[in-house]
This record gives sequence, structure tokens and C-alpha cells, in this order.
Amino acid sequence: MRISINRHADTPVYLQIKNQVRDMIFSDVLPEGMLLPPERSLAKDLEVNRSTVIRAYQELKADGLVGSQVGKGTVVLHQTVKKSSLAEGYINPLPWYQLFAETVTSSNDNIIGDIMAITGSDNVISFAGGIPAPSLYPIEIMREIQSELFETANRELFLHSPVEGHYPLRESISYLLRQRQIVAAPKDTVILSGSQQGLDFMARVFIRPGDTVIVEEPTFFGAIQIFRSAGARVIGAPIDKEGLRTDVLEALLVRHKPKFIYTLPTFQNPSGVTMSLERRYQLLNLAYQYQLPILEDDPYGELYYESTPIPPLKALDRHGYVIYLSTFSKSLFLGLRVGWVTAAPQVLAKFAQLKQMTDLHVNTPAQLLLDAFIRKGCYERHVAVLRQEYAARRDKMLRALEKYKVPGISWDKPEGGYYIWCKLPDNILRHKLVANASKRGVVFLPGEAFYPDGTQGDTHVRLNYTFASPEQIETGIKYLLQAVRETTITAGNHENERNLKPLV
Repeated sequence: MRISINRHADTPVYLQIKNQVRDMIFSDVLPEGMLLPPERSLAKDLEVNRSTVIRAYQELKADGLVGSQVGKGTVVLHQTVKKSSLAEGYINPLPWYQLFAETVTSSNDNIIGDIMAITGSDNVISFAGGIPAPSLYPIEIMREIQSELFETANRELFLHSPVEGHYPLRESISYLLRQRQIVAAPKDTVILSGSQQGLDFMARVFIRPGDTVIVEEPTFFGAIQIFRSAGARVIGAPIDKEGLRTDVLEALLVRHKPKFIYTLPTFQNPSGVTMSLERRYQLLNLAYQYQLPILEDDPYGELYYESTPIPPLKALDRHGYVIYLSTFSKSLFLGLRVGWVTAAPQVLAKFAQLKQMTDLHVNTPAQLLLDAFIRKGCYERHVAVLRQEYAARRDKMLRALEKYKVPGISWDKPEGGYYIWCKLPDNILRHKLVANASKRGVVFLPGEAFYPDGTQGDTHVRLNYTFASPEQIETGIKYLLQAVRETTITAGNHENERNLKPLV
């Protein structure tokens, strides 16, 4: 039995012996019933202590590879699985779904991926995704900045960055936050791979299985998925035209004792509602009273089309209860995957720890590119263009909804953000509407995706007006409302059929 010992290796000698004997057994060099050398003899041959060989043999016995037989010594045991049986027999497919954790098997987990796939399809007018207009991407400016960075930053573009993020970019974000009336030093921010990562980190830091999280109802479906995947019970608190109903919220806080409250107070997704200033102070006071953190998600705050919006909760918070999450995905483009969190030092330390374990740091070229884009004043000019263009697209969609209006449909005009939240006729069959709209090449997001229990919202749809071109918006709304008309008639509303305006 040939065994070689490397006395300079980190692997202990007894494990070197054990591993080599094991490999010889698996390769049939040592067949079943083969007698291994006595411990004293093998120790002498290998020039090691007998105790080292004894320990190696004990490890082999523990693995069921060898056994002791009285009068014989240590012998190789029968192995229940032979190589020949694998070649000759049928291999059962691996039961993947039995092995997955229960927290990642919920039915709506693919909704974001489905939206991304549909949005890229030809001959489809998509009102489904929360995606900025590709025609407005500042490509030329980005190309110029990138060329400059190759000259000035050189190899720094491809080096690692600190886990917390490229410090100059954190300085630039501090400047942007001041425009939102949030006072935060660069050290108060950690750069993330999009705000979606911030939601994931929030869940991993705060939620244990069985905990409760309070969200608005309706709310961003991605947050519902992430919180549930961490084992949380997600409870919805209703909103009205002033945002989260704090009177209902207080009762929920007493009953459920949640770990935190999740809110999109400005141009809420999907409703487009902005929480009033009074409600914001009421929410903060409840958080202080019950000692609850608030996760404020603010991806749309800069995209206002009327007057400057109400200050974020973070700007009003004087006691460090608000964890503020934002992103460049809605004001620039999704592909950069750069967002940030601004919070208390204790929270940032946990986020940085998770960042290090998850992906170490955000893409370095993206961070340098964004920092230069902001410092040159390009970001503020770009957002000003978006406000004008998106307001025009919103108004075009509103006019089309009015032009092709079907009885029983209603909506509110959002003052910013990406979405129009439409109430459909009460007797509509949602699954048939999806099919009828799809036949016409129009996709949207059904309302039930935005409710924690999935049983509400079946008479609502969320319509995005930023991604489709101005020419597509009217055509898409026309076809969508044709589908609503057809589905309503199919549902048996013959009275509506007589009263419908002709669609042209």
C-alpha cells in the first residue's frame, strides 16, 4: 500500500493517510475484504507515530470504509454503491424542489423576471415595468465621461472599491441629499447594487422567521416577496389620497408588534399617491412611540411634475428612526445597478457587513462614472429633462384614457413618479382581461400583485407611462380599453355594452 506523506503540508498527517486509503478503496485498488497493514507496521514504514495511524484508521471506520475483525485486523468493508451499478441502472432525476428552502417557493417570485422578459419583446406595448425611457438615456455624455475616465482614472477604474462605496460618490450623494433637504455626511451612506439589494439587506438584518412587517396596501410587490422570503408575516395597512392611514396603522402596531414599517411616501408604487405632511409627522410620532424603525423607499422623489414634493421622512426625522433607501435606476437606467442607503451608523455597519459577504462592493466603473456625471452637473440637467418629458407622457396617457374611456373605469392624476393606478369596472374578469390585452400586444401589471394577501386589487391595474414611446401610449391605451370593453361584455354587463362610446 503506497502512501506518501508531505510533512510540510497544512493537512495533518493522519488525514493524509486517511484520504489516500479512502481514495484507494473508492478506486478498487483496495478491494472488499483486503487486509490493511497493522498500525505498528504502517507507522514504521511511514516513519510516523503509531497513534497517527490509529487515528487515521478510526476516521476510516467512522466513514464505514473499514472495520476490525477479531484475529485478522483492519479490513476493507463492502461498499453499498458500486461504480458498475451507476452505469447499469436508471439514475433518478434530482428532486430539486424538495431541496429548496420553503421561503423561496412562493407563487409570485418570478414576476420581476417576467416583466423584464416581456419588456424586451418585439411587437409588445408594455405598460408593465418600472423602466425609464431608453430614448432619454444620456448616452453621449456618458461616453464622453467614460473616455475621460480611461485617461484620468486609468487602472483605478478596474480596482476594487471600499465595501461602503467609492468615497467621492458618497460625497456626491450627500450633495444630492441636500437637494432633498436631507442632511447626511458621506459617512452616513453605503452604496448598494440597486435599491433591491437594500430591501434584501433590510430583511436579513431585521427579520427572523415569524416576525411581522407592516407595509402599505397596495405596495411594491418586490418588497413583499423579499420580506416573505426572510420568513416574515407581511401585513398591509391601507392608504387613501393622503397616503398611509395612520389611524389604522396604530391599531396594527398594537396588535402585531412589527419589526419595522415599510413605506414609499412620495409618488407611491403603484398608486402614485404622495403622503401628506401631516400624515408624515403622524407616522414619525407612531414610530417614536412604539420604537419602530421606518424603511423609507424613495426611488421617484426627484421625478415631480407639478410643485416640489413634500420633504422625505428622513428630512423630517430628528431621532434617527428612518432608514432611507434610494437609487439611480429610475432617474438614469436600470443597467448601472447603483443605489444607496442612508441610516444610523449601527444599521450601516450591518449593511456593510452583508455587502462584504454578498458581492464585496458595487461595480467600480459604474461608481466612478456616476460620480463624474453628478459633479459635472449632468445629473441635475438630465433629471430636469426627465421631468418635462415624463410629464408629457403622463398627460398623453391621461388624455388617451379619457378619449377611450369605458364606463366604470377611473383613475387619479399622479403628480410625479412612473404610474397611473386604474380602477376597472367591478364586474371585469381579470384573467380574461390579461388574455384579451395580450392578444392585442399590450401588457400591464394586475393589481393583486401589490397586495400582501393576493386577494385584493383584482379590479385595479398599474400602468407605466415612462417606458413606452409617446406614439405607443395612445395606441396601447386604445387597445387596452378595447380589451376592457370586450372583457366587461364577456362578464355579462350588457347595460355597459349599450352605453359604450365607439372606439376609433
